[in-house]
Amino acid sequence: MTAERQPLIECEHCASIYRRHQLEPGETANCARCGTTLWRYSGLTLSNWLALAITALIVFGVANAYPVASMSVQGMVQQASLLDAISITWRQGHWVVAIMTGLAGFVLPLLQLSVLLWVLGPLSQGREPVGFHGAMRLLGGLRPWCMVPVFLLGVLVAVVKLAGMAAVSPGIGLAAFGILTIFLTILGRLSPHVLWRYAESVKVVPVHVPEGGPDVVLTGCHICGQVQALPRDADPEEHHHCVRCDAQVHYRKPDHVARTWALLLAAVVFYIPANVLPVMNVSSLLGDSAHTILGGVVELWEMGSWDIALIVFIASVAVPLTKLLALILLLLTEQWRSTTNLRPRTRLYQMVEFIGQWSMLDVFVVILLAALADFQGLMEISAGAGAAAFGVVVILTMLAAMSFDLRRSWDLEGQSEIESAPVHARRSPAPVAGKEVG
Repeated sequence: MTAERQPLIECEHCASIYRRHQLEPGETANCARCGTTLWRYSGLTLSNWLALAITALIVFGVANAYPVASMSVQGMVQQASLLDAISITWRQGHWVVAIMTGLAGFVLPLLQLSVLLWVLGPLSQGREPVGFHGAMRLLGGLRPWCMVPVFLLGVLVAVVKLAGMAAVSPGIGLAAFGILTIFLTILGRLSPHVLWRYAESVKVVPVHVPEGGPDVVLTGCHICGQVQALPRDADPEEHHHCVRCDAQVHYRKPDHVARTWALLLAAVVFYIPANVLPVMNVSSLLGDSAHTILGGVVELWEMGSWDIALIVFIASVAVPLTKLLALILLLLTEQWRSTTNLRPRTRLYQMVEFIGQWSMLDVFVVILLAALADFQGLMEISAGAGAAAFGVVVILTMLAAMSFDLRRSWDLEGQSEIESAPVHARRSPAPVAGKEVG
Protein backbone atom coordinates (compact mmCIF):
# COMPACT_ATOMS: atom_id res chain seq x y z
CA MET A 1 0.00 0.00 0.00
CA THR A 2 1.43 3.38 -1.02
CA ALA A 3 1.95 6.11 1.56
CA GLU A 4 -0.95 8.08 0.07
CA ARG A 5 -3.33 5.15 0.66
CA GLN A 6 -2.24 4.31 4.20
CA PRO A 7 -5.07 4.59 6.75
CA LEU A 8 -5.27 7.79 8.76
CA ILE A 9 -5.65 8.18 12.50
CA GLU A 10 -6.75 11.19 14.55
CA CYS A 11 -5.36 12.11 17.95
CA GLU A 12 -8.46 12.16 20.15
CA HIS A 13 -7.09 14.98 22.32
CA CYS A 14 -5.66 17.54 19.90
CA ALA A 15 -7.22 16.44 16.56
CA SER A 16 -3.90 16.07 14.70
CA ILE A 17 -4.11 13.64 11.76
CA TYR A 18 -1.40 11.07 11.00
CA ARG A 19 -0.79 8.26 8.56
CA ARG A 20 -0.80 4.91 10.30
CA HIS A 21 2.24 2.72 9.67
CA GLN A 22 3.56 -0.58 10.94
CA LEU A 23 5.44 -0.55 14.24
CA GLU A 24 8.31 -2.77 15.28
CA PRO A 25 8.16 -4.81 18.53
CA GLY A 26 8.29 -2.55 21.55
CA GLU A 27 7.49 0.62 19.60
CA THR A 28 4.74 3.09 20.47
CA ALA A 29 3.41 5.85 18.23
CA ASN A 30 2.89 9.15 20.04
CA CYS A 31 1.31 12.38 18.87
CA ALA A 32 4.03 14.90 18.06
CA ARG A 33 1.73 17.76 19.10
CA CYS A 34 0.29 16.75 22.49
CA GLY A 35 2.19 13.55 23.34
CA THR A 36 -0.87 11.27 23.46
CA THR A 37 -0.23 7.59 22.68
CA LEU A 38 -1.90 6.87 19.34
CA TRP A 39 -1.25 3.16 18.94
CA ARG A 40 1.08 0.45 20.20
CA TYR A 41 2.74 -2.57 18.67
CA SER A 42 0.97 -5.82 19.49
CA GLY A 43 2.28 -9.25 18.64
CA LEU A 44 -1.03 -10.94 19.49
CA THR A 45 -3.13 -12.38 16.69
CA LEU A 46 -6.92 -12.45 16.60
CA SER A 47 -6.81 -16.10 17.70
CA ASN A 48 -4.67 -15.11 20.70
CA TRP A 49 -7.16 -12.40 21.66
CA LEU A 50 -10.02 -14.88 21.30
CA ALA A 51 -8.29 -17.35 23.63
CA LEU A 52 -7.76 -14.57 26.20
CA ALA A 53 -11.42 -13.55 26.02
CA ILE A 54 -12.66 -17.14 26.45
CA THR A 55 -10.37 -17.63 29.45
CA ALA A 56 -11.52 -14.34 30.96
CA LEU A 57 -15.16 -15.41 30.64
CA ILE A 58 -14.43 -18.71 32.41
CA VAL A 59 -12.59 -16.90 35.21
CA PHE A 60 -15.50 -14.42 35.41
CA GLY A 61 -17.85 -17.33 36.05
CA VAL A 62 -15.61 -18.75 38.80
CA ALA A 63 -15.20 -15.32 40.42
CA ASN A 64 -18.95 -14.86 40.73
CA ALA A 65 -19.83 -18.46 41.60
CA TYR A 66 -17.58 -18.63 44.68
CA PRO A 67 -17.46 -16.37 47.76
CA VAL A 68 -14.81 -13.66 47.83
CA ALA A 69 -14.55 -13.84 51.62
CA SER A 70 -16.10 -15.45 54.71
CA MET A 71 -16.65 -14.10 58.23
CA SER A 72 -17.06 -16.08 61.47
CA VAL A 73 -18.71 -14.69 64.61
CA GLN A 74 -19.50 -16.86 67.67
CA GLY A 75 -19.64 -20.04 65.64
CA MET A 76 -21.72 -18.53 62.85
CA VAL A 77 -20.15 -18.27 59.40
CA GLN A 78 -21.25 -15.92 56.65
CA GLN A 79 -19.88 -16.16 53.11
CA ALA A 80 -20.39 -13.57 50.42
CA SER A 81 -19.91 -13.29 46.68
CA LEU A 82 -20.47 -10.18 44.59
CA LEU A 83 -23.97 -11.37 43.68
CA ASP A 84 -24.72 -12.02 47.36
CA ALA A 85 -23.66 -8.47 48.22
CA ILE A 86 -25.87 -7.01 45.49
CA SER A 87 -28.83 -9.18 46.52
CA ILE A 88 -28.56 -8.27 50.21
CA THR A 89 -28.22 -4.58 49.41
CA TRP A 90 -31.37 -4.80 47.28
CA ARG A 91 -33.21 -6.69 50.04
CA GLN A 92 -32.31 -3.96 52.52
CA GLY A 93 -34.07 -1.44 50.29
CA HIS A 94 -31.01 0.35 48.89
CA TRP A 95 -31.99 -0.11 45.26
CA VAL A 96 -29.88 2.70 43.81
CA VAL A 97 -26.69 1.31 45.34
CA ALA A 98 -27.59 -2.25 44.31
CA ILE A 99 -28.26 -1.21 40.70
CA MET A 100 -25.06 0.84 40.40
CA THR A 101 -22.80 -1.87 41.81
CA GLY A 102 -24.62 -4.66 39.97
CA LEU A 103 -24.14 -2.91 36.64
CA ALA A 104 -20.53 -1.81 37.22
CA GLY A 105 -19.31 -5.05 38.80
CA PHE A 106 -21.32 -7.76 37.04
CA VAL A 107 -23.68 -6.90 34.18
CA LEU A 108 -21.47 -4.55 32.13
CA PRO A 109 -18.23 -6.60 32.46
CA LEU A 110 -20.17 -9.71 31.40
CA LEU A 111 -21.64 -7.81 28.47
CA GLN A 112 -18.18 -6.50 27.51
CA LEU A 113 -16.72 -10.01 27.42
CA SER A 114 -19.75 -11.29 25.47
CA VAL A 115 -19.34 -8.56 22.83
CA LEU A 116 -15.62 -9.32 22.49
CA LEU A 117 -16.34 -13.02 21.96
CA TRP A 118 -19.10 -12.18 19.50
CA VAL A 119 -16.73 -10.23 17.25
CA LEU A 120 -13.41 -12.04 17.84
CA GLY A 121 -14.76 -15.46 16.83
CA PRO A 122 -15.74 -14.53 13.26
CA LEU A 123 -12.82 -12.10 12.80
CA SER A 124 -10.32 -14.82 13.71
CA GLN A 125 -11.83 -16.88 10.85
CA GLY A 126 -11.69 -14.00 8.38
CA ARG A 127 -15.44 -13.24 8.47
CA GLU A 128 -17.33 -10.09 9.40
CA PRO A 129 -19.31 -10.62 12.61
CA VAL A 130 -23.08 -10.25 12.45
CA GLY A 131 -23.99 -6.78 13.67
CA PHE A 132 -20.33 -5.72 13.78
CA HIS A 133 -21.10 -2.01 13.54
CA GLY A 134 -23.60 -2.05 16.39
CA ALA A 135 -21.38 -4.29 18.52
CA MET A 136 -18.49 -1.85 18.22
CA ARG A 137 -20.71 1.08 19.19
CA LEU A 138 -21.88 -0.90 22.22
CA LEU A 139 -18.32 -1.85 23.20
CA GLY A 140 -17.22 1.78 23.01
CA GLY A 141 -19.95 2.75 25.45
CA LEU A 142 -19.29 -0.13 27.87
CA ARG A 143 -15.54 0.12 28.45
CA PRO A 144 -15.41 3.09 30.87
CA TRP A 145 -18.11 1.64 33.14
CA CYS A 146 -16.70 -1.84 33.84
CA MET A 147 -15.24 -1.66 37.36
CA VAL A 148 -13.97 -5.13 38.26
CA PRO A 149 -10.54 -3.81 39.45
CA VAL A 150 -12.32 -1.35 41.75
CA PHE A 151 -14.40 -4.18 43.21
CA LEU A 152 -11.25 -6.25 43.81
CA LEU A 153 -9.71 -3.43 45.83
CA GLY A 154 -13.03 -3.01 47.65
CA VAL A 155 -12.88 -6.65 48.80
CA LEU A 156 -9.41 -6.12 50.27
CA VAL A 157 -10.53 -2.98 52.12
CA ALA A 158 -13.64 -4.74 53.46
CA VAL A 159 -11.59 -7.69 54.73
CA VAL A 160 -9.21 -5.36 56.59
CA LYS A 161 -12.11 -3.41 58.13
CA LEU A 162 -13.79 -6.56 59.45
CA ALA A 163 -10.58 -8.25 60.60
CA GLY A 164 -10.69 -6.29 63.87
CA MET A 165 -14.21 -7.53 64.71
CA ALA A 166 -14.13 -11.19 63.74
CA ALA A 167 -12.26 -13.92 61.90
CA VAL A 168 -12.28 -13.06 58.21
CA SER A 169 -10.70 -15.18 55.51
CA PRO A 170 -10.46 -14.70 51.73
CA GLY A 171 -12.29 -17.06 49.40
CA ILE A 172 -11.76 -18.62 45.99
CA GLY A 173 -13.71 -15.78 44.40
CA LEU A 174 -11.14 -13.23 45.55
CA ALA A 175 -8.28 -15.04 43.80
CA ALA A 176 -10.46 -15.41 40.69
CA PHE A 177 -11.24 -11.68 40.69
CA GLY A 178 -7.52 -10.97 40.92
CA ILE A 179 -6.84 -13.11 37.85
CA LEU A 180 -9.87 -11.61 36.08
CA THR A 181 -8.52 -8.11 36.69
CA ILE A 182 -5.29 -9.05 34.90
CA PHE A 183 -7.18 -10.47 31.92
CA LEU A 184 -9.52 -7.49 31.68
CA THR A 185 -6.55 -5.10 31.85
CA ILE A 186 -4.97 -6.88 28.87
CA LEU A 187 -8.28 -7.04 26.99
CA GLY A 188 -8.76 -3.34 27.72
CA ARG A 189 -6.31 -2.67 24.88
CA LEU A 190 -8.91 -4.07 22.47
CA SER A 191 -10.76 -0.82 21.93
CA PRO A 192 -13.20 -0.50 19.00
CA HIS A 193 -10.46 1.43 17.15
CA VAL A 194 -8.08 -1.53 17.48
CA LEU A 195 -10.73 -4.08 16.48
CA TRP A 196 -11.56 -2.09 13.35
CA ARG A 197 -7.86 -2.08 12.45
CA TYR A 198 -7.77 -5.86 12.86
CA ALA A 199 -10.85 -6.10 10.64
CA GLU A 200 -9.02 -4.04 8.00
CA SER A 201 -5.93 -6.23 8.27
CA VAL A 202 -7.90 -9.42 7.52
CA LYS A 203 -9.77 -7.57 4.74
CA VAL A 204 -13.16 -7.97 6.38
CA VAL A 205 -13.85 -4.26 5.93
CA PRO A 206 -12.37 -1.94 3.27
CA VAL A 207 -9.78 0.69 4.08
CA HIS A 208 -11.21 4.16 3.62
CA VAL A 209 -8.74 7.02 3.11
CA PRO A 210 -10.49 10.39 2.74
CA GLU A 211 -9.32 12.95 0.25
CA GLY A 212 -8.14 16.25 1.73
CA GLY A 213 -8.70 19.63 0.16
CA PRO A 214 -9.45 23.29 0.83
CA ASP A 215 -13.20 22.66 1.07
CA VAL A 216 -13.09 19.89 3.71
CA VAL A 217 -11.82 19.28 7.22
CA LEU A 218 -10.74 15.89 8.56
CA THR A 219 -12.07 14.43 11.78
CA GLY A 220 -12.18 10.99 13.40
CA CYS A 221 -15.19 8.94 14.48
CA HIS A 222 -15.17 8.58 18.27
CA ILE A 223 -16.47 5.00 17.97
CA CYS A 224 -14.39 3.33 15.24
CA GLY A 225 -11.65 5.93 14.75
CA GLN A 226 -12.31 6.28 11.02
CA VAL A 227 -10.93 9.59 9.75
CA GLN A 228 -13.31 11.20 7.27
CA ALA A 229 -13.80 14.44 5.40
CA LEU A 230 -16.54 16.87 6.43
CA PRO A 231 -17.53 20.06 4.60
CA ARG A 232 -15.43 22.98 5.87
CA ASP A 233 -18.33 25.43 5.76
CA ALA A 234 -20.66 23.14 7.75
CA ASP A 235 -21.72 24.03 11.27
CA PRO A 236 -18.96 22.66 13.59
CA GLU A 237 -21.65 21.18 15.85
CA GLU A 238 -23.70 19.65 13.04
CA HIS A 239 -23.78 15.86 13.18
CA HIS A 240 -22.97 13.52 10.30
CA HIS A 241 -22.80 9.75 10.03
CA CYS A 242 -19.57 7.79 9.96
CA VAL A 243 -18.78 6.34 6.53
CA ARG A 244 -17.72 3.08 8.18
CA CYS A 245 -19.77 2.34 11.34
CA ASP A 246 -22.70 4.75 10.75
CA ALA A 247 -22.30 6.33 14.19
CA GLN A 248 -23.02 10.03 14.58
CA VAL A 249 -19.91 12.10 13.92
CA HIS A 250 -19.39 15.67 15.04
CA TYR A 251 -16.43 17.75 13.98
CA ARG A 252 -16.45 18.85 17.63
CA LYS A 253 -18.71 17.85 20.53
CA PRO A 254 -21.80 20.10 20.54
CA ASP A 255 -22.33 22.50 23.48
CA HIS A 256 -19.52 20.76 25.35
CA VAL A 257 -18.86 23.62 27.79
CA ALA A 258 -22.51 23.96 28.83
CA ARG A 259 -22.97 20.19 29.13
CA THR A 260 -19.80 19.75 31.19
CA TRP A 261 -20.69 22.65 33.52
CA ALA A 262 -24.18 21.25 34.06
CA LEU A 263 -22.89 17.77 34.94
CA LEU A 264 -20.12 19.21 37.09
CA LEU A 265 -22.45 21.45 39.10
CA ALA A 266 -24.81 18.52 39.63
CA ALA A 267 -21.85 16.49 40.92
CA VAL A 268 -20.90 19.29 43.34
CA VAL A 269 -24.48 19.30 44.69
CA PHE A 270 -24.39 15.55 45.36
CA TYR A 271 -20.83 15.74 46.71
CA ILE A 272 -22.08 17.51 49.85
CA PRO A 273 -24.52 14.79 51.06
CA ALA A 274 -22.03 12.14 49.91
CA ASN A 275 -19.59 13.40 52.55
CA VAL A 276 -22.02 14.59 55.22
CA LEU A 277 -24.50 11.71 55.28
CA PRO A 278 -23.43 8.25 56.47
CA VAL A 279 -22.36 5.78 53.80
CA MET A 280 -22.78 2.88 56.20
CA ASN A 281 -25.04 2.04 59.14
CA VAL A 282 -24.02 -0.60 61.70
CA SER A 283 -26.52 -2.28 64.03
CA SER A 284 -25.26 -4.69 66.72
CA LEU A 285 -25.89 -5.78 70.29
CA LEU A 286 -23.70 -2.88 71.43
CA GLY A 287 -25.93 -0.33 69.72
CA ASP A 288 -26.32 1.43 66.41
CA SER A 289 -23.78 3.66 64.69
CA ALA A 290 -23.40 5.53 61.41
CA HIS A 291 -20.16 6.07 59.50
CA THR A 292 -19.26 8.72 56.96
CA ILE A 293 -16.45 8.39 54.42
CA LEU A 294 -13.97 10.36 56.53
CA GLY A 295 -15.11 8.48 59.61
CA GLY A 296 -14.21 5.20 57.93
CA VAL A 297 -10.75 6.53 57.05
CA VAL A 298 -10.16 7.59 60.67
CA GLU A 299 -11.38 4.22 61.92
CA LEU A 300 -8.95 2.34 59.66
CA TRP A 301 -6.11 4.62 60.80
CA GLU A 302 -6.90 4.00 64.48
CA MET A 303 -6.96 0.24 63.82
CA GLY A 304 -3.35 0.53 62.63
CA SER A 305 -4.19 -0.10 58.96
CA TRP A 306 -2.70 3.19 57.84
CA ASP A 307 -1.91 1.84 54.36
CA ILE A 308 -5.53 0.84 53.71
CA ALA A 309 -6.71 4.11 55.28
CA LEU A 310 -4.49 5.98 52.82
CA ILE A 311 -5.89 4.02 49.87
CA VAL A 312 -9.48 4.72 50.92
CA PHE A 313 -8.69 8.41 51.53
CA ILE A 314 -7.11 8.76 48.08
CA ALA A 315 -9.88 6.87 46.25
CA SER A 316 -12.89 8.25 48.14
CA VAL A 317 -11.81 11.77 49.16
CA ALA A 318 -8.82 12.97 47.15
CA VAL A 319 -9.82 11.51 43.77
CA PRO A 320 -13.38 12.94 43.59
CA LEU A 321 -12.16 16.36 44.76
CA THR A 322 -9.28 16.26 42.29
CA LYS A 323 -11.66 15.39 39.43
CA LEU A 324 -13.97 18.28 40.29
CA LEU A 325 -11.16 20.83 40.59
CA ALA A 326 -9.36 19.56 37.47
CA LEU A 327 -12.49 19.77 35.32
CA ILE A 328 -13.27 23.25 36.64
CA LEU A 329 -9.73 24.35 35.75
CA LEU A 330 -10.02 22.88 32.24
CA LEU A 331 -13.36 24.58 31.67
CA LEU A 332 -12.16 27.96 32.92
CA THR A 333 -8.96 27.94 30.86
CA GLU A 334 -10.96 27.22 27.72
CA GLN A 335 -13.56 29.88 28.48
CA TRP A 336 -10.68 32.32 29.01
CA ARG A 337 -9.42 31.15 25.57
CA SER A 338 -6.06 30.31 27.07
CA THR A 339 -3.54 28.56 24.81
CA THR A 340 -0.80 28.17 27.42
CA ASN A 341 0.29 24.88 28.99
CA LEU A 342 -1.79 22.80 26.58
CA ARG A 343 0.39 19.72 26.99
CA PRO A 344 0.12 19.76 30.83
CA ARG A 345 -3.62 20.36 30.49
CA THR A 346 -3.84 17.34 28.20
CA ARG A 347 -2.02 15.22 30.80
CA LEU A 348 -4.44 16.56 33.44
CA TYR A 349 -7.45 15.57 31.35
CA GLN A 350 -6.00 12.10 30.75
CA MET A 351 -5.53 11.71 34.51
CA VAL A 352 -9.18 12.65 35.11
CA GLU A 353 -10.26 10.01 32.58
CA PHE A 354 -8.04 7.36 34.18
CA ILE A 355 -9.03 7.89 37.82
CA GLY A 356 -12.73 8.35 37.09
CA GLN A 357 -14.04 4.95 38.17
CA TRP A 358 -11.83 4.46 41.24
CA SER A 359 -14.02 6.70 43.38
CA MET A 360 -16.60 3.88 43.41
CA LEU A 361 -14.36 2.05 45.89
CA ASP A 362 -16.29 2.97 49.05
CA VAL A 363 -19.61 1.95 47.51
CA PHE A 364 -18.28 -1.55 46.78
CA VAL A 365 -16.81 -1.73 50.29
CA VAL A 366 -20.20 -0.95 51.84
CA ILE A 367 -22.14 -3.66 49.98
CA LEU A 368 -19.47 -6.26 50.82
CA LEU A 369 -19.56 -5.34 54.50
CA ALA A 370 -23.35 -5.63 54.37
CA ALA A 371 -23.10 -9.14 52.90
CA LEU A 372 -20.38 -10.42 55.25
CA ALA A 373 -21.87 -8.99 58.46
CA ASP A 374 -25.41 -10.18 57.75
CA PHE A 375 -26.04 -11.90 61.11
CA GLN A 376 -29.69 -11.36 61.95
CA GLY A 377 -30.14 -10.27 65.58
CA LEU A 378 -26.40 -10.08 66.22
CA MET A 379 -24.93 -7.69 63.68
CA GLU A 380 -26.15 -6.03 60.54
CA ILE A 381 -24.49 -3.52 58.23
CA SER A 382 -26.40 -1.61 55.57
CA ALA A 383 -25.68 1.14 53.07
CA GLY A 384 -26.50 4.71 54.04
CA ALA A 385 -27.87 7.59 52.01
CA GLY A 386 -24.32 8.85 51.53
CA ALA A 387 -23.40 5.74 49.51
CA ALA A 388 -26.06 6.41 46.88
CA ALA A 389 -25.09 10.09 46.69
CA PHE A 390 -21.44 9.16 46.34
CA GLY A 391 -22.17 6.75 43.50
CA VAL A 392 -24.10 9.48 41.70
CA VAL A 393 -21.07 11.81 42.10
CA VAL A 394 -18.84 9.21 40.43
CA ILE A 395 -21.25 8.80 37.50
CA LEU A 396 -21.73 12.55 37.02
CA THR A 397 -18.00 13.33 37.07
CA MET A 398 -17.30 10.56 34.56
CA LEU A 399 -20.03 11.90 32.27
CA ALA A 400 -18.64 15.42 32.69
CA ALA A 401 -15.17 14.26 31.60
CA MET A 402 -16.68 12.49 28.58
CA SER A 403 -18.61 15.63 27.62
CA PHE A 404 -15.57 17.90 27.64
CA ASP A 405 -13.84 18.37 24.27
CA LEU A 406 -10.15 19.13 24.73
CA ARG A 407 -9.74 19.55 20.97
CA ARG A 408 -11.41 22.97 21.24
CA SER A 409 -8.49 24.25 23.31
CA TRP A 410 -6.00 22.99 20.73
CA ASP A 411 -8.11 24.65 18.02
CA LEU A 412 -7.58 27.97 19.79
CA GLU A 413 -3.82 27.43 19.64
CA GLY A 414 -4.04 26.82 15.89
CA GLN A 415 -6.10 29.98 15.40
CA SER A 416 -3.68 32.11 17.43
CA GLU A 417 -0.75 30.81 15.34
CA ILE A 418 -2.54 31.82 12.13
CA GLU A 419 -3.48 35.28 13.41
CA SER A 420 0.07 36.02 14.57
CA ALA A 421 1.82 34.68 11.45
CA PRO A 422 2.84 36.94 8.52
CA VAL A 423 0.37 36.92 5.63
CA HIS A 424 2.71 34.97 3.33
CA ALA A 425 3.33 32.33 6.05
CA ARG A 426 -0.24 31.66 7.14
CA ARG A 427 -1.53 28.12 6.92
CA SER A 428 -4.86 26.34 7.17
CA PRO A 429 -6.17 25.78 10.72
CA ALA A 430 -7.36 22.31 9.78
CA PRO A 431 -5.17 19.36 10.83
CA VAL A 432 -2.83 18.35 8.04
CA ALA A 433 -2.88 14.72 6.98
CA GLY A 434 0.34 12.89 6.34
CA LYS A 435 2.42 13.76 9.40
CA GLU A 436 4.59 10.87 10.51
CA VAL A 437 4.89 9.98 14.16
CA GLY A 438 8.34 10.22 15.57
